[in-house]
Amino acid sequence: MKRLLLAFVLLAAPVVAQTPPPAPAAPAAPAAPPAPPDTWLPRPGVELAGLDKITARVTPLIGRVGQTLSFGTLSVAVRNCLVRGPDQPADQAVYLDITDSRDTGISFHGWMLLSAPSLSMLEHPVYDIRLIGCRA
Repeated sequence: MKRLLLAFVLLAAPVVAQTPPPAPAAPAAPAAPPAPPDTWLPRPGVELAGLDKITARVTPLIGRVGQTLSFGTLSVAVRNCLVRGPDQPADQAVYLDITDSRDTGISFHGWMLLSAPSLSMLEHPVYDIRLIGCRA
């Protein structure tokens, strides 16, 4: 009897093992990713603050994108000024090209962020430039 039961189990096992698994459902076509929101909006004006470290005087520098501002021996060319959209965390950024008329080799070319001024800053022994904000 035991042999008969063992033979039945062995004969039935391949039938169960050979049945094909159910076919997987066809994957749905991936939806097109949504267009990224315009997270940065351009502004035509800029307000900077120039600090003279020797006299401790702060001078406001107000200008337009494309304009070159002067502060001490520095020439500050404003290339772009952007603000975050209303549905984004508040922040502002300005792209500046800063050069010193004294042939010191000190220059700055890059973005300055209002929320993180120490992230990228002008390293100058006499002057400091900070973003106050972008203006309409």
